[in-house]
Amino acid sequence: MRVMSDQPCLPAPAPEIARNERATRVVVLLTAVTMVIEIAAGLWTGSMALLADGWHMASHAGALGLAWVAYWYARTRSQSAHFAFGTGKVHALSGYTSALALGGVALWMAFESIVRLVRAEPVMFDEALPIAAVGLAVNLLSAWLLRGGGPGHHGHGHGHGDTRDHNVRAAYLHVVADALTSVLALCALAGGRAFGWTALDPLMGVVGAGLILYWAVGLARSAARQLLDVVPQTGVASSIRAALEGIDDVRVRDLHVWELGFGHRACIVTVQSGSPREVDFYRQIVLDCARVDHLTVEVARRVGEGPDLAPS
Repeated sequence: MRVMSDQPCLPAPAPEIARNERATRVVVLLTAVTMVIEIAAGLWTGSMALLADGWHMASHAGALGLAWVAYWYARTRSQSAHFAFGTGKVHALSGYTSALALGGVALWMAFESIVRLVRAEPVMFDEALPIAAVGLAVNLLSAWLLRGGGPGHHGHGHGHGDTRDHNVRAAYLHVVADALTSVLALCALAGGRAFGWTALDPLMGVVGAGLILYWAVGLARSAARQLLDVVPQTGVASSIRAALEGIDDVRVRDLHVWELGFGHRACIVTVQSGSPREVDFYRQIVLDCARVDHLTVEVARRVGEGPDLAPS
């Protein structure tokens, strides 16, 4: 049996990762400042929607700080021999952790909003409205800075499929969730000021909590798939198998494709043929089907029709 493997993958695409790290750093600072303003204003005005937005932003400041640390950790240890396939999955781990934090915030928002709904506490609508507007502006700016983490953003290059930076996606969802709570807070405060609907304030908190929990579950599932080496749902493995088995009498006896992190993929494949070619030939076929950063190709001569492999 002949085997060929290229070098372990390099860190995730440097330009995009560097841009995501810079954007996350700016958003952390913006979020921290706005958080302090909104919490203080929520306590002063008695607005649950505004207070929820502030505490929600506080949790996001911590989660965004985690994302920032994850970028730093992955970058500074990208060449460490302790990581067999690089540090790409640090981003997915950070994203998964942030998803758990996001879910916790959603549950807290729902509980606190229900309590406020029962107690029917008074709200200083005039004072709370402009502060909620400032919070929304900051969140929209932050979402724009992190736009690379949006739901429609996928990896670039042929064969990449849905290989996303879960770290920046987590940060993006945190600020979008903040923007949503800011919008709901504005609607609640405006409705309460215009029509005296004080119950609208905590009701909007419940609605926002439900949407944020939905996003958190989606992010956790996506990041967990990468952490657990779930086969990407991109058809890459099928394309590789079809291309290899279209050559001579080749049979693919073993094929594994998985994501190493944002923008990187690994593949191990065993091909069997009655008249096998050089390993480099089959390796190029795989690389023509998809970008693979760590590739191992095993080639064996088939003897008869049984499953046994004999060295070529």
